[in-house]
Amino acid sequence: MTVAPALPDTATQDAGAPAPYETAAADDGRVPDAGWAERVRALARQRDAVILAHNYQLPAVQDVADHVGDSLALSRIAATASQSTIVFCGVHFMAETAKILSPDRTVLIPDARAGCSLADSLTAEQLRAWKAEHPGAVVVSYVNTTAAVKAETDICCTSSNAVEVVASMPADRTVLFGPDQFLGAHVRRVLRRDNVLVWGGECHVHAGINGDQLAATAAAHPDAELYVHPECGCATSALYLAGAGAVPADRVRILSTGDMVQAASRTRSRQVLVATEVGMIHQLRRAAPGVDFLPVNDRASCRYMKMITPRALERSLVELRDEVTVDPDTAARARRAVQRMIEVGTPGGAE
Repeated sequence: MTVAPALPDTATQDAGAPAPYETAAADDGRVPDAGWAERVRALARQRDAVILAHNYQLPAVQDVADHVGDSLALSRIAATASQSTIVFCGVHFMAETAKILSPDRTVLIPDARAGCSLADSLTAEQLRAWKAEHPGAVVVSYVNTTAAVKAETDICCTSSNAVEVVASMPADRTVLFGPDQFLGAHVRRVLRRDNVLVWGGECHVHAGINGDQLAATAAAHPDAELYVHPECGCATSALYLAGAGAVPADRVRILSTGDMVQAASRTRSRQVLVATEVGMIHQLRRAAPGVDFLPVNDRASCRYMKMITPRALERSLVELRDEVTVDPDTAARARRAVQRMIEVGTPGGAE
C-alpha cells in the first residue's frame, strides 16, 4: 500500500499559509499511516478546531475525533464548543446544521462532495409546491434536510422524537412530513393518524436493507436482539416478524443511531443484529465490547459518508477547506424550525 507523505512541521508554519498537501494517486486515503492521528490532533490544536464525527464515519476518523455521535447531537455540541473552528466529519446537511446553530464559527467539511441522497430527495422548491397544495398544513421536516428546506419548515424532528413532534400538533391539523417515507410511515403507524401526509424520499443505503435480508438474518440468529433504524425499508418487516412471533417482540427495537449506542451499553444479549449503515458497528462495539454485533446487510455502506477519509480530514485542517456557509436569512429561518423541535422535547439520540 502506498501512503501519503508526512506533512511538514505545521507548528512552525504561518497559520494563514499552510503548506500544500500532496497525495499519492494510488492511495484513496482511507488507511492512515502510523503518525496520522498524532498529526491530526496537533493540527486541530494549532487551528483551534474541534473535530466532530458522525457514527457512520470510517473507524479511524471516529477514533481521532473529539466527539462522535449523531448529526443533531454533534451540532448541539458545536453550538457550545469553545473552539473557533468546527471540522464536521459527516455529510453536507450535517455541517450546514452546525453552521445554522453556530453562525459565528468557521465550519469545515473535509470533502464538500459528501452529499446525502435523503436530503436531496426534497428540495425547497418541491416543498413550497407541496405546501401550496395543502394550505394550512403544518410542515414537519426530518433534520436530515438542507438548510433551504429547513427554512420552509415549521418544525424539525429527529428519528428519536419524530412521533413526539407530530403528536404535539393538533389532531385535526394536516401534517406534511418529509422527506423520509419510512420514518413517516413509522410515525403514521404509531400515532394512527391518517392526516399525516408523507413525502416519498429515502436514504438509498437504508432503503436497500430489505425485509427478506432481515428475515433471513433473524432466522439464522434466533437468540439475537434486533436494532433497526426507522429509515430502513425493513422497519415494517421487523414489526411484522415480531407480531407473527418469528422474533420475540421484546427483542425488536426500532432505534435512532444515538439510541442504539445507549441500548448497546445496557443489553444483556450476547448477539445483536443491526439494520443501519455499517459504520455504526464500530461505535456499538466500543459501547459493549463483549457483544457480537452483526450487520443485517454488510454492504450497507454510504459512499458519501466514506468520502471523509483520513487524508481528507488532514488536508482540511492543513488547508482550512472546504468551508460551509449558509445565507444569513435562510439560516435564521431554519434555526427557528430547529429550536422549535428542541422546545417540544429533548431530541434524544437524534437521527
